[in-house]
Order: sequence, then C-alpha cells, then structure tokens
Amino acid sequence: VQLVGSGGGSVQAGGSLKLSCAASGYTFSSCEMRWYRQGPGTEREMVASITSDGAAGYVDSVKGRFTISRDDAKNMLYLQMNDLKTEDSAMYYCTASCGAIYYSGRGQGTQVTVSS
Repeated sequence: VQLVGSGGGSVQAGGSLKLSCAASGYTFSSCEMRWYRQGPGTEREMVASITSDGAAGYVDSVKGRFTISRDDAKNMLYLQMNDLKTEDSAMYYCTASCGAIYYSGRGQGTQVTVSS
C-alpha cells in the first residue's frame, strides 16, 4: 500500500497550489482520508479530512482557503490551497483510516514553501 503526495512547490504568499495524493494497493473508497502537515520543529497538524461520504472537515487556520476532495474512481485525494500564507509552509502528506487499518504516506509527502 502506498500513499504518494505530489503538487507541492514554492509560491509567494497569496498564491495557490493543488496537492494530490495517489493511493495504490488498496481500494480507499470506504476510508476516511486526511491531509496532515508538519513543519520544521513543529508538531504534526491535521489540516483537512474527508469521509467516504464526502463530508469534509478543516482545521480553523485553513477554513475558507483550503478544499479537500477525493476521486475514488482514480484512488486520488486532493487538497486545493488558496491564499497561501507563510505559516502554511510544511511537508504535507495524506493518511487513510480504513476501519481498523491505518495507512500513512508520511514518508512520501510533498513540500510546500510559501514566501512573503
């Protein structure tokens, strides 16, 4: 099972990026999917989540700016990030909670760097 993030990069504050997480080795349509981020010297933070029914949740700091979505036919998870701020800079990765099974793409995340 793999969860591979992509789409990160370096942008200026106010810019946008769309992250993708490609899932393979498992059918994730019944799983709750999440995006996490972790910056240097900071704790891991759950940024956004989406249930198998499509219900989304966000940490307060990204509400109104980030949108999580999923395409189960393609086994893909996305995070549209708008109006990026310097404090959004971090390594972003996705996870999947499938009943009692948990998968993490922490080692295959994608770096986002926002400059002022």
